Amino acid sequence: MVSCFAVDQLSGELTYLSSAPLLQSTPYIITDRTGRWLFAASYQGSLVSVSPIGSQGVLQPPHQVIRTDANAHSIQIDAANRHVFVPCLGGDVFLRWRFDDVTGKIDTSSAETTKVEKGAGPRHFVFHPNNRHVYLLNELQASIYVFGYDAEDGSLSELQTIPALPSDFSGPPIGMPGVSTNGGPKAADLHVTPDGRFLYASERTTSTLTAFRIDLDSGRLERIDSFPTEKTPRGFNIDPIGRYLLAVGQGSDHLTAYAIDQETGGLNELGRYAMGRGPNWVEILRLP
Repeated sequence: MVSCFAVDQLSGELTYLSSAPLLQSTPYIITDRTGRWLFAASYQGSLVSVSPIGSQGVLQPPHQVIRTDANAHSIQIDAANRHVFVPCLGGDVFLRWRFDDVTGKIDTSSAETTKVEKGAGPRHFVFHPNNRHVYLLNELQASIYVFGYDAEDGSLSELQTIPALPSDFSGPPIGMPGVSTNGGPKAADLHVTPDGRFLYASERTTSTLTAFRIDLDSGRLERIDSFPTEKTPRGFNIDPIGRYLLAVGQGSDHLTAYAIDQETGGLNELGRYAMGRGPNWVEILRLP
């Protein structure tokens, strides 16, 4: 089920408008760049769907459904609104299609598959603000793949793989097929600062945020440090100016706000706040 709310541009107050069903449980939804189409990725259903968004933000039933490899975990579209990407955790693949924002249809004949290491478990990803690099976070391996990105044809070229764990991690084998993940890595989310200089990734087993410096020419990552944070940090986000990072703990029911050191990329705690039960996502809206 997807619910639609109107946002008061002065206060940020939400007013409920409507709800609409989706075909499967979906851990990730996002609109295209025009705001006319809603993409949804279903982990349990191993599929993605596209739904028209009508007047007043009212969602229409999906007009396209595409089967994917096992466990589609997220979905995003590039800055040009031309290429849609989906990481499939169970299939260890990163999928890409072309998208037509006039018809609102994904061109299934344009499918391209990028494979990652077996057992890595691709989960979430981000585009660099310059649209020349893509960073893919693997849940079970707690690693980040760095890809060069060709915005014309949507192709990816692997440049680097780097761990997103504290240097002293000593859990079970990382990303091993058939091995229990209890106590093993469970990377969750990642975000890039708006200026493209720093990237952060959350890891739930160690309850840490790991910071990286981004080389603006090559796109490659250099590890800065890992910072303890809320228990089970499934979601976090960075404000639109890039000065603050907000992380919630699904296992702590709290949020911690950090100032991002603009020189080093380090995180300095500013305050801690009680949330509702089991918070797992953060969105930050910049109002006029």
